[in-house]
Amino acid sequence: MRALNSSKDFGAIAMTLHWAVVVLVLGSWFSGELGDELPRGAPRDTGLFVHISLGIAIVGFVLVRLLWRLVDPPPAPERTPLGVWGERAAQVVQFAIYGLLIAVPAVGVLAQFARGHGLPVLGLFEIASPWMADRNFAKTVTEVHEVIANTMMALIGLHAAAAIAHHYILRDRTLLRMLPGSRV
Repeated sequence: MRALNSSKDFGAIAMTLHWAVVVLVLGSWFSGELGDELPRGAPRDTGLFVHISLGIAIVGFVLVRLLWRLVDPPPAPERTPLGVWGERAAQVVQFAIYGLLIAVPAVGVLAQFARGHGLPVLGLFEIASPWMADRNFAKTVTEVHEVIANTMMALIGLHAAAAIAHHYILRDRTLLRMLPGSRV
């Protein structure tokens, strides 16, 4: 498998970045959803640390992925009966997902600071909260974090459903171009 994108297919680097972000997002979302179910104390603190670390990793991988898109542009979209409108809709969803992949962790950081807590950065160091705890503000920001995270997951679900529809209904190579080992 070649590292760079071709005019028809994604390369190994683009695929690796895509699937790494998928794994990180799923881990972060599930750890966020299940975090309150953990017993108070060390288990819940560890769950929050994992959730925050995954969020930070997402931002890092997404920024690398966006830079990689500039260096190695993606292949042109597959031609489908949906035409230019289908391509535009796909672009809108993709850019919305990219925006939310940055916004969700950013709002999560804001929530952590609003609680008056520092931000642990992958266990390497901690960024102190720039302000005192504000319980009501923290609750509001946390709710916003959850709503936009769930919105992002819905868009990701739409993105995945569209890729599956391309494969099984439109019978084009859209899905196969992002699956490792599926060169046709």
